[in-house]
Amino acid sequence: MEETRSSHFERRDAARNMQRFYRLTVTRDLFGAVLLVREWGRIGAYARERREVKASLADARRDAARLAAQKQRRGYRAVEDGDRR
Repeated sequence: MEETRSSHFERRDAARNMQRFYRLTVTRDLFGAVLLVREWGRIGAYARERREVKASLADARRDAARLAAQKQRRGYRAVEDGDRR
């Protein structure tokens, strides 16, 4: 079973000098707790991070999917590993 999942999103707007990213990762820590890790910031700059402990892997994945949909509504687009600049 794959326990680490990561999704990367970017939002770029040259007219507004906007280059942002948002990354969601579902993983486990060293003690086995399920984590939803959110990272965000300007592309190429120091990222902010928030780690949330979840009750189960299913809860973490559900919350990650909800946050991903929310970001896509705000103009972020999913980026594959090969597409990152």
